[in-house]
Amino acid sequence: MNRPSPDMEQAREIISNDRDHVWHHIVQHQPIQQGEPMVIVKGRGLRVWDIHGREYLDAVSGGVWTVNVGYGRTSIADAVRDQLEQMCYFSNSAGNIPAARLADRLTGKMPGMSRVYFSNSGSEANEKGFKLVRQLSALRHNGEKYKIIYRDRDYHGTTITSLSASGQIQRKAQYGPYTPGFVEFPDCLAYRAENGDDPDYGVQAARELERVILEQGPDTVGSVILEPITAGGGVIPPPAGYFETIQEICTKYGVLLHIDEVVCGMGRTGKWFGYQHYGVKPDIVTMAKGVASGYAAISCTVTTEDLFREFLADPADPMQYFRDISTFGGCAGGPAAALENMRIIEQENLLENVSTMGDYLMDGLQMLKDKHEIVGDVRGKGLFAGAELVADRKTRAPVHESVGAAVVSDCLKQGVMIGRTNRSFPELNNTLCLSPALICTRGDIDEIVRALDAALDNVRL
Repeated sequence: MNRPSPDMEQAREIISNDRDHVWHHIVQHQPIQQGEPMVIVKGRGLRVWDIHGREYLDAVSGGVWTVNVGYGRTSIADAVRDQLEQMCYFSNSAGNIPAARLADRLTGKMPGMSRVYFSNSGSEANEKGFKLVRQLSALRHNGEKYKIIYRDRDYHGTTITSLSASGQIQRKAQYGPYTPGFVEFPDCLAYRAENGDDPDYGVQAARELERVILEQGPDTVGSVILEPITAGGGVIPPPAGYFETIQEICTKYGVLLHIDEVVCGMGRTGKWFGYQHYGVKPDIVTMAKGVASGYAAISCTVTTEDLFREFLADPADPMQYFRDISTFGGCAGGPAAALENMRIIEQENLLENVSTMGDYLMDGLQMLKDKHEIVGDVRGKGLFAGAELVADRKTRAPVHESVGAAVVSDCLKQGVMIGRTNRSFPELNNTLCLSPALICTRGDIDEIVRALDAALDNVRL
């Protein structure tokens, strides 16, 4: 049922309530105190409307690459409503019908994976993976194989422990001391590597993982966590040979491979999951955001049967099983939404659309690079793209982050919402980010590229 938009008096009241009482995410509030917050009241397809009736094309799927199948999906809303009326919640110590069906559907898309642990956010899903590694260390390795290696520029969540696995300096700054036992290895961004043009760069970049494992001692390392394509750290696809070498290293040293699909999962790259482009066989896969396209809160930690069986033990032993709980992992509405979300992706052939429109988007970004000297690099996969802005192409010196902010602001004035690296790095918040819904058309992409073209014409270094 469509709700009427608020009238002028209601709008003033809502804006006042928001300004006085809502603490927004990753937003400086001083400008809001002096002006007014943006309040989004309606969405259809790729379009959203603010409280004043202004229309925008959302090229970031809800601001953080989440609303994969677009706004206004009545069938998902109906699926959630019907499930909530029948049975809204029971602790996941028991089962429910949509969760059982979703676990079967998900693992059917993930050869080699068999078990699904439900929770409610990407941060929490990744924490479950970390806890599995730590408990397995205690159960099987005398507490020694506990270290978790993460990659520079990757991001895995906002809790203290997930920030401990973050390769984004600004995002984690001031929130320490962090959880011990997390160790960083270098990113794989060819554009900023001295040997990035080398055809073997992907293998060389992956070998940095082996170097760190050997430095730490293989008997101390339990897992490595990686985004298949780095998201908020600058939209970084892996170079050729990278993941194949990562897999080889993990197998050689008995290190679990944990793939964070919170952004890439559910079709964003043209396959169900980003890792499926690279032929790897993970031990743990985590997902959230696009699992239900934002229609309900849900996340999943998916494991192999081998890992699951490590926690099967004598029922009389109180300490041998995975003693974890997620309160809202018992909500039945999330799996109901996710099942309908998956049906839509399949029925509307959205994976194929992502591949086709992703190529078209990359062509548009390449055109902008050819035209505008400020665009140093364009990269991505599927409907997941980035454009890195530089002050000098030869030196690849990054623009100040205020330049990227100005481009985003200019696009917004034109009615197109785009993103950028934000509070990630002191000097490298210089990548524009695009992630339109999987349903986008050539016309939508043309509108995005036109807005970027005009904004880049207007920007001043």
